Amino acid sequence: MTAWAMVLVLVSTAAEEAPMLKFEKSRIGDVVFEAACACDVNNDGVMDIVSGGYWFEGPDFTKSHKICDVLAEGDYFDDFADIPLDVNGDGFIDIVSGAWFGKKLTWRENPKGQPVEWTVHDIAEVGNIERPCCFDIDQDGEIEFFPNTPGAPLHAFKLVKDANGKGAGTFDQFVLFNQNSGHGLGFGDINGDGRPDIVLASGWLEAPENPFGGEWPLRPEFDLGPSASVPILVHDVNADGLNDLIVGAGHDYGLFWWEQQRDGDGNRTWVKHEIDTERSQYHDLQLADIDNDGQVELITGKRYYAHSGHDPGANDPVGIYYFEINGGQFVRRTIDYGDPKECSGAGIYFWVADIDGNGWKDVIAPGKEGLYLFRNLGNV
Repeated sequence: MTAWAMVLVLVSTAAEEAPMLKFEKSRIGDVVFEAACACDVNNDGVMDIVSGGYWFEGPDFTKSHKICDVLAEGDYFDDFADIPLDVNGDGFIDIVSGAWFGKKLTWRENPKGQPVEWTVHDIAEVGNIERPCCFDIDQDGEIEFFPNTPGAPLHAFKLVKDANGKGAGTFDQFVLFNQNSGHGLGFGDINGDGRPDIVLASGWLEAPENPFGGEWPLRPEFDLGPSASVPILVHDVNADGLNDLIVGAGHDYGLFWWEQQRDGDGNRTWVKHEIDTERSQYHDLQLADIDNDGQVELITGKRYYAHSGHDPGANDPVGIYYFEINGGQFVRRTIDYGDPKECSGAGIYFWVADIDGNGWKDVIAPGKEGLYLFRNLGNV
């Protein structure tokens, strides 16, 4: 096993520059769920938007349809991801979700695009779910599901397929780490062996040859803090051939990247760099080429009232941003920023995709402040 040591170094935060892209902003309905996605719900060839208990017909998203009732707890709705997948193999996209209060991973069955309510199926009860994540952990071309359950073990769920390779409506369940998995979860190859590892706030789990039958030993090489983002991103920030980590403080101020370094003997160290310490509640992060320059950008924003106003910076303005990575010299460009009565953060599960087919990736931003679509119109 490679030796390691942790080194902590803080450097200057990202520069702020004017956006290079133009976005057209619109509010979708009056829903305040914290998760959203885009998919073709009714198979008409047009992208629709799903958020919590409703879906909105594209291309103008003015007509809504109820999916199901979603449990309300205070200012929360118990819907902490909306992940599209044809679970039962009928050719229509269903939605996989997870609940903090209900403690269950569930899927909502699409009634073949008809304007009636959807049937909700339980997958498993696993504990309080901060947010479900998905990743192709066994590299077979299909995603698996991983509920981030602080205070509980880490589970994985793999969709069962029928003889024709279609979803059978059920999942196989595996326990990958039978200890407190903590707040924060990510996926990627840390040690360069070609297998995707799992990142927790307390270290990384080294992937065995058989991800569903082998042991995942914990390598406690870093501490990303008590409220690491979901997800933690694994990405080679400085293009040195070693994967680094990008992590937000989901319930505090700060956005950081942790640089992986190795000496001549293969000993690994981690160096922490600041990206942005001026904004709080960076809970969801994504990598996507939003400016069409051939390089991915970091897209993220504030999760408004993540702890009902009790987090540091909770009453600061909300915002959603994309960061040019530039080998670790991050530049922040603002998509939206201001009062939550009229501006948007990024929620707990936002979506980046080309919704209107113009060749530029758009942003769907849900949250307690409302559901917003930012259509990317390209370069200013």
